Amino acid sequence: MITPYDHQMMETGDGHKVYFEQCGNPNGIPVIVVHGGPGGGCSPAMRRYFNPKHYRIILFDQRGCGKSTPYASIENNTTDHLIQDMESIRYKLDIDQWAVFGGSWGATLSLLYAQAHPDRTTHLILRGVFLMTQSELDWFYAGGAGKFWPDAWEKFTSPIPIEEHDDFIAAYHKRLFCGDVTTEMEYARHWSDWENALASVRSDGKGSSAPSAYARAFARLENHYFTHNGFLESDGHILKNMDKIAHIPGFIVQGRQDMICPPEGAWSLAKAWPRCDLRLIPTAGHAMSEPGIASELVRVTDLIAEWVDA
Repeated sequence: MITPYDHQMMETGDGHKVYFEQCGNPNGIPVIVVHGGPGGGCSPAMRRYFNPKHYRIILFDQRGCGKSTPYASIENNTTDHLIQDMESIRYKLDIDQWAVFGGSWGATLSLLYAQAHPDRTTHLILRGVFLMTQSELDWFYAGGAGKFWPDAWEKFTSPIPIEEHDDFIAAYHKRLFCGDVTTEMEYARHWSDWENALASVRSDGKGSSAPSAYARAFARLENHYFTHNGFLESDGHILKNMDKIAHIPGFIVQGRQDMICPPEGAWSLAKAWPRCDLRLIPTAGHAMSEPGIASELVRVTDLIAEWVDA
């Protein structure tokens, strides 16, 4: 495992402190790693996709999760805030341009960052594409994925009274933000367990429950962003703005059997992105740790390093 040579807490000026770290080669290709969720936090495993001889790897915890504080907070926590935090990290580290690497919600935020700052983004490396559209939310929270996983879906839906089954995001929002931490943790586990159960193509539908505090932060932040449709101006916002990053080269590594973020999103994105190389992995689901996805991500980052060093 690559050991960070630098880790800091960055004051945002509006009540948050954002954790970030650096590892690898201080003179290597700068890349910022954007974790999923929202609310997932970064982990040491996210460093392994980059050759430390060639990359200067920057990991950070988005507001409200991981080592960032206050934990599980949704105050001053929007997509625009996260994009600004990424820019603040870049500026603080005196990096002119960097590659952006993200999966799931991390892919969403990577794309939105690049669209906001196309002059600062050299490459995009995306995994398990999520475009923050209503159809994707409906797929996962209105019964689409539940048709394939009826047992896990029943566990997710059964804690909610039948009269609230028309909108599970709203129903969970009421309970995740009720003010009683015990209740919030209980429903956070149900919310998180549903996603964990479907993450791997090899899943048996049971998954493992995350620690209560982590589940609460993850569920609250994810629900907060989904309740507000990612704080985007309109449905389909990312695809409507692909002209802004048409010149940026990038890769998409997508599991063909991704039950959380179906391949249709990656396919639509690739069609709207002239310099994109879409790589569909046959026997793989959503998780970055899927063997086929992990090996392809390493292959892609090695390829970019060859281009830059050539």
